[in-house]
Amino acid sequence: MADAQDRSVEESDNRRHAADIEESVTPRREEEHDPTGLGLARAIAGSVAGGKYRRRRSKQHQRPVDPQSTGAHPDDRDPQLLGSALDRLVESQGWSKQISVRLLLGRWPVLVGPVNAAHSTPIGYQDTVVTVQAESTVWATSLRAMAPQLVAKLNELLGDGTVTRVEIIGPDVPSWKKGRRSVRDGRGPRDTYG
Repeated sequence: MADAQDRSVEESDNRRHAADIEESVTPRREEEHDPTGLGLARAIAGSVAGGKYRRRRSKQHQRPVDPQSTGAHPDDRDPQLLGSALDRLVESQGWSKQISVRLLLGRWPVLVGPVNAAHSTPIGYQDTVVTVQAESTVWATSLRAMAPQLVAKLNELLGDGTVTRVEIIGPDVPSWKKGRRSVRDGRGPRDTYG
């Protein structure tokens, strides 16, 4: 009986040994085959080195140390205030002159007085010319008379050469020069809307 037990123990040891050999020879399903052989090369390098293979970093891939940026002092990468970011944007795009003129035209009553401002509106600024829409031809004439003083005042506040002319336009009126019986270069119906 002892002989039978020894034989069964020996057979079980042989089966375990055969299973270990078969397992080492057949590839595991979990591991995928690498056609480049990179995994095999790493395994060989690891066994030669006596441990896990570790790749060395070359000097090219190391982050350069910036002596100026210590992290403790503010720099351009820190969060900026919205106002200062917008100021930099306006300066970089060259919008400062346009914005200054528009802000000043927003204070139109201060420039021309409350009575004139009630009957006129600045509608644009382009190529050093400010365009103003008057409520009637009478107010347009009044503003045309004060246009030189207005140009001088705007240039004084904004800088020389910013505004070269103030163009005053009257109200939008229909044209009377239509039809077969109209006279070309005629005087028209005078001041009908004023």
